[in-house]
Amino acid sequence: MKPGSGPHHVRIVPKPWGHEVIWAHTEQYVGKLLHVKAGHALSVQYHNLKDETLHLLRGEMIYRIDRGNGLEEFPLKAGESFRNTPGQIHQMEAVTDCDVLEASTPHLDDVVRLTDRYGREGTSTP
Repeated sequence: MKPGSGPHHVRIVPKPWGHEVIWAHTEQYVGKLLHVKAGHALSVQYHNLKDETLHLLRGEMIYRIDRGNGLEEFPLKAGESFRNTPGQIHQMEAVTDCDVLEASTPHLDDVVRLTDRYGREGTSTP
């Protein structure tokens, strides 16, 4: 087996909106499963370096992005994906319980929260 290959520790991180399962974390990429409870929303946020693509595995959500005129809503259903490049202001809100796959660059602490229902504005802590 090559160095670095083999079993990987899986982390479950509680969040006020549900939880995330970090199932891959290397120097090149991160793989997560986000479970967002119905009626809950992640912060309105952006990333300076992090590039991410989200894939809705289960549920329905409202995905919001800012194209310069405030947040626009995009309803997402299971099987649909959305990419955020660095600097893109975005937010997701679960209509039903949702499971979301996230593949991203490894910048886990690169979160600038503009607004947050749970009082975490401006922070980059879980």
